[in-house]
Amino acid sequence: MNLYSFYRIRKWGTLLVFFGMSVVCPAQDSLQTVVAEKGDGILSLLRKQGVDPYANYENFIAMNADNLRDSIHLYAGRKYRIPQADLDTVTVVDSIQRKTSEFKKIESREIPILGKKHSTVIIKSNRLAGTVYYLISGHGGPDPGAMGQYAGKTIAEDEYAYDITIRLARELISHGAMVYVIIRDENDGIRDERILEIDRDEVAYLNKAIPLNQVKRLKQRVDIVNGLYERHRGMYQRLIVTHIDSRSVGQNIDVFFYHHEKSKNGKKLAESIHKTFQKNYRKYQPNRVYSGTFEDRTSLYLVKKTHPAMTFIEVGNIRNKKDQRRILVPENREALAKWISEGVLLDYEGK
Repeated sequence: MNLYSFYRIRKWGTLLVFFGMSVVCPAQDSLQTVVAEKGDGILSLLRKQGVDPYANYENFIAMNADNLRDSIHLYAGRKYRIPQADLDTVTVVDSIQRKTSEFKKIESREIPILGKKHSTVIIKSNRLAGTVYYLISGHGGPDPGAMGQYAGKTIAEDEYAYDITIRLARELISHGAMVYVIIRDENDGIRDERILEIDRDEVAYLNKAIPLNQVKRLKQRVDIVNGLYERHRGMYQRLIVTHIDSRSVGQNIDVFFYHHEKSKNGKKLAESIHKTFQKNYRKYQPNRVYSGTFEDRTSLYLVKKTHPAMTFIEVGNIRNKKDQRRILVPENREALAKWISEGVLLDYEGK
């Protein structure tokens, strides 16, 4: 039973939210404002104001676009507009300044693996209906992967790759995809801290212990994915593998992508996500050149052995201080997941 279908059984009933004369969306100049304090991020700022940070993340960015650094970072001491929302009421806002008196059907699903705070996934669309995605985060269990140091603490690749992966899972599910999270940590969920504590309790799909031996570990993942691929033969299936690199401390790298040299669909998936990153860097960091690439690298075990068309993503160098910002800041991990999902949508809808 897959992540999507298992939790469909626990699906919430459809909610009806009425936007009538008594519930309107005010103009921006009447919205609440708050001054950001040192250490605040978008997620923490919204949460402190009693606003669901994930349901309102994109609204916040749209409302405050001219007052953000690199499109997602707050400036301490500046005022920011806060979307009006009630954590006890699920609402849909088509436009910040639009008023409506229509009924809206809100569909949501409970996905416990995302954690207690983030388990409710609002279904935004059915754009990925009929698709199957396998998500593998690097390492896990007895193998923490690449290691780095931040603020006197050790940080591990598997914890951050996993956080990005389940954020991506939430995005894909919100567009109607069937999602298998292959490497799983049932008690972590999405975490909004910079320092993600290291543990060794990750398991492979259907609660299989992860082998310490590298070849056995990779073979286990290949066997799981290929077995599921056969089960869903005839459906649109893709695999996304997320890793964090470890290079010399001084080497800053951009997000880059690998695919199988003989897979046209794998190349297209990698290229679509790569194009999305290029577009977003041009939009949000116009003064910075994005140097990430996509290329074939069939020598990688998962690239060579798995059956679905796939892309293998490296999101940065865990030992480099600049790359650590991309990895450690929760808003950046959220942005990475959203950008990858945008590339997935581009790939699927351009098929």
